[in-house]
Amino acid sequence: MARKKKWRVRLLAKDRLVLEQMTRKGRVAAREMTRARALLLLDEGRKGPGKSVEEVGEATGLSERALLRLRKECCETAPLVAVRHKTPVHTKPRKLDGDGEARLVALACSKAPEGHSQWSLRLLAEKLVELDIVDEIAHETVRRILKKTNSNPI
Repeated sequence: MARKKKWRVRLLAKDRLVLEQMTRKGRVAAREMTRARALLLLDEGRKGPGKSVEEVGEATGLSERALLRLRKECCETAPLVAVRHKTPVHTKPRKLDGDGEARLVALACSKAPEGHSQWSLRLLAEKLVELDIVDEIAHETVRRILKKTNSNPI
């Protein structure tokens, strides 16, 4: 039993013309050209029902999930926005800024706490929290920060 389509692509004549021009020109990014071809194949406007997601996937090499996202974005925004859209890069805010990193390096270069011959990554992470430099930090984050610096405690 076929599922009912939630997002139907119906291109306006001007959008269809622009997308067709994009697929003919050689000066468009390959990703944009592929997505433009996919939208033209999914279009239910001029030539009756568009091709199925599976057929378009075989023709363009895009996955079913990518095509469903493209179809949804085309309906929510505009076809040209959907073609040019890039996946957002999700980045977390940095745990330590430049000042915090400097304090970490200074701490790592200082004398180890009593009962320890040298600083461990976990000890450094605990000390940063204890000194209220950060609320919480993983020892792996401490390792990455120290690896970036050219500090040598010896």
